[in-house]
Amino acid sequence: MFPIRDHNPSHRTPYVTYGLIAANIVMFLLTLPFLQGGDWLWTQMALYPLAVVHGDALSGMVTHMFLHAGFLHIAGNMLFLWIFGDNLEDQMGHAGFLVFYLACGLAAAAAQIAAEPLSPVPMVGASGAIAGVMGGYLLMFPRARVDVLLIFIIFFRIFPVPAWLMLGLWFGVQLLGGFSMAAGEGGVAYWAHAGGFLAGLVLVLPLFLRRGGPAFWRRTHGLPPHPEARYSASRIPRVGR
Repeated sequence: MFPIRDHNPSHRTPYVTYGLIAANIVMFLLTLPFLQGGDWLWTQMALYPLAVVHGDALSGMVTHMFLHAGFLHIAGNMLFLWIFGDNLEDQMGHAGFLVFYLACGLAAAAAQIAAEPLSPVPMVGASGAIAGVMGGYLLMFPRARVDVLLIFIIFFRIFPVPAWLMLGLWFGVQLLGGFSMAAGEGGVAYWAHAGGFLAGLVLVLPLFLRRGGPAFWRRTHGLPPHPEARYSASRIPRVGR
């Protein structure tokens, strides 16, 4: 089960969101295994918790956000950024959203380092920063509808759920994974995801309060502050028994 779109259109073109997606795709292509120099970029740009603890390779705190470990890794991350990023950029402005995104990525990296400070395993991916975007989205638009694609064996169906349900479940999975996964196992930086998500909630709080805080929710009922998008019926055919 994963989101494919929301019903929350933005009023202006999200140039920063598009730029971040483009930058991640370019870096992914430059680090493909068959390209000369890709290994060097991985070595120089990944985040090594053990090195950072000793004051080395600090640039990895930022550069790791633009590396990905495979096609599904980058595809999933960019899908989430495309769905949720435009609406926060619409509220924050282009420069404000870029600062917010990078700050969430830094907070996510700090959370993962705090959880595994002696890990020599490199960390890559924009997941932590994008988790912050999801946390901010949850605070601003808790009842915005998100279309989720459910795949169960041979059954496919798209159905809308409120953002608080989808994002809340996602955050719960990260906490469960963080507490249950042994150090250095699994290949997923659960604490980076959880830390980025919480950072997004905290960092978007001043914007939420400027909009009126709880009065903003009462005014919008937790929905987008403008007419939601309408989509035609799904073209995915129904599968019988």
